[in-house]
Amino acid sequence: MLQHVWQRAIESSAKSVVIATDDERIVTAARSFGAEVLLTRSDHHCGSDRIAECVDQLGWPDDRLVVNLQGDEPLMPASCLDQVAALLGASPDCEVASLYWPVSDAAEVQNPNAVKVVTAIDGCALYFSRSPIPYERAGADIDAAITAGKRWKRHLGLYAYRVSALRRYAALPPTPLELAERLEQLRIMEHGGRIAMARAGEFIPAGIDSREDLERVGMLMQGNLS
Repeated sequence: MLQHVWQRAIESSAKSVVIATDDERIVTAARSFGAEVLLTRSDHHCGSDRIAECVDQLGWPDDRLVVNLQGDEPLMPASCLDQVAALLGASPDCEVASLYWPVSDAAEVQNPNAVKVVTAIDGCALYFSRSPIPYERAGADIDAAITAGKRWKRHLGLYAYRVSALRRYAALPPTPLELAERLEQLRIMEHGGRIAMARAGEFIPAGIDSREDLERVGMLMQGNLS
């Protein structure tokens, strides 16, 4: 899976692709297929904190844009990596950018592993949650709401940061909403940061959050290879 995720990043327009981990086994695996890899501390609260350590190890300047592709997204289209970087580049008033995809399946809306986002008129995120947000007060039946045309927005595991913002963010302690939802992006919002959001230009299959997901993606990859 790690090699598939790395390959998606290599296919993008990124000038540099680095795998960050605190596990020597992952270091060994990454080097076996030729990836650049950095060993980080093991006490980070989230992936963004780990990336902040990486940019310091690499000495990257504050104005560089960094895309965080999480290691459980082996089916991420490379075009979406370029899209999220371009979105941040075009949003000078935002510290972070990310993507979403419309949800039209009731089970996915109610699945806590499928993070939902609500956005403002200008496209920036208002809130992220594992709960079905917004709540459809006019009809508690999510199936009926979907049939009537309602769509929720599933947040995708992909971020772009400015290095300066990433360093500020990583220096802050975890915040109450972040800890309650187990969603790292809420730390930025609780401190007043803005997150630019856009619909992904290409469908992004769900990442791997469970053994069932792993089996599903494995079968899908076998189908693609045969």
